[in-house]
Order: sequence, then C-alpha cells, then structure tokens
Amino acid sequence: MDEKIYGWWLPPDVSVHGAKIDQLMSVLHWFMLLLFVGWGVFFVYCLVRFRARAGHTALYAPVKAIATKYIEAFVLVVEIFLLFGLSTPVWLAYKNNVPDTAKALHVRLVAEQFAWNFQYPGKDGKFGKTDPSLISGDNPLGIDPEDPAGKDDLVTVNNLHMPVHRPIIVDISSKDVIHSFNIPVLRVKQDTIPGQLIPVWFEATQTGHFELGCAQLCGLGHYRMRGDVLIDSPEDFAKWEAENAPPPQEAPAAAAPEEKK
Repeated sequence: MDEKIYGWWLPPDVSVHGAKIDQLMSVLHWFMLLLFVGWGVFFVYCLVRFRARAGHTALYAPVKAIATKYIEAFVLVVEIFLLFGLSTPVWLAYKNNVPDTAKALHVRLVAEQFAWNFQYPGKDGKFGKTDPSLISGDNPLGIDPEDPAGKDDLVTVNNLHMPVHRPIIVDISSKDVIHSFNIPVLRVKQDTIPGQLIPVWFEATQTGHFELGCAQLCGLGHYRMRGDVLIDSPEDFAKWEAENAPPPQEAPAAAAPEEKK
C-alpha cells in the first residue's frame, strides 16, 4: 500500500457517493476558515482598540451594535443551509439508495479487540449459522460446523476483498466494545455496537490497495486495529475467492453391511 496516495488534504475518493460528501466537507471547512479568520481579526482589533491607556475609563453600559447582530444572523442562516441544504440530502441519498441485495456482495463483519473478522457466504450465497459458544482461536466467528450453509463460508481477518463496480453490503457487529469501521477512500464510517447488527453499503469505482482503520478508541491495542482493503477487478476477485474457498468436505463413508451368519 502506497502511503503517498493519501496526501495532505482529503484522501482519494474511490466511492460512488464520495463526491457529495467531499463537497459538503469542503464547504464546511471553508466556512469555518472564514469564521476563524473573521473572529480572529475582531479579537485582535478589540485587544488593540480597547487596551488600557492613560486617560481612558471603562464604559460599563452595554454596547448596542447592529452589525454584530447581522453577522450572527448570517452565520445562523449558513448553518441551517449546511444542515438542511447539504447534509440532509447527502444522508437521504445514501439511506434511500440501498443496493439490491440480489446484485450486491453481502459480507458480515464482527469487530473485536483488536481485529476485524469478515465472513463471506461462499458459492451458495448463504451465511452459516453462528453460535458464541463455538468461538475459538480457529473459529473467530463461531460458525457452526454442522450447518451445511456454512461449510463453504470464507473467513478473513483484517483483510477485506471486494470487486470494483459492484455494491457491497456489510452487516457490522462487535464482540466486545464499540469500534468504528472506517474506510476513508470509500467515505464510509460506522460504529460497531455490541448486540446490534448495523448494515452499511458502498461501491468502489477503481481498483487498488487501501487501508481500513478503527476510528474509535477501543482499548490499549487500538493502534493495531488496521486492515487491508483490496479492491479487485471482477476476475481477480473471483480468482481470490476460488483460491481461498474452504476445501469441499467429503461425505462420511457408509458403514459396510454386516455379514449374515
């Protein structure tokens, strides 16, 4: 992974919904810069204009300034516009355009201290049943080995593979504490809440090797909660699935019939 691609400003956008988010963030930051410079200049002006000097006495009567009221009203109008004119449409567009589950790649994610566990449904498209009592070092998700639907499931740790130009739906949960699933280049960030299953979706527009991180302080090993996001071409993704799929399990041999005496 090339660290230089992230640069000094926003990370590269490889998401279908990233442009609107970047527009909102740019407008918000330029507005905050304007406020910072404006109030900074006013603060310096007050320090100089109303400094203690010989022959000057403090005026205790409240200042009746009309200009400041207009400025405050302007700031309020801009903040309302940011909330309802830019932020809300972006949120509604994401919320109301959930991809068709029949066309999307469905993945389960279970976060833990300090790793990301991904479960792919395999060729049958069905997730195997899970049971917390079955969780172990070799079975971090507790997949039931007796469930036929889970025998072809693919499990990865800190490694999310996905095809380009195909919607991805990730059902997010946590084993222990609140983590935060964050892929900057895909403009997606969602807290993982223990006991809840929260779906998020995204779609990549270009291939590449990027980074997944935890955006929530989750313990002493928080710094280790980093993973790889590999956006592949459809052919490379199919090849990766085939190479990493669990080997087919042979059916138990039938018992030989007992000989008659």
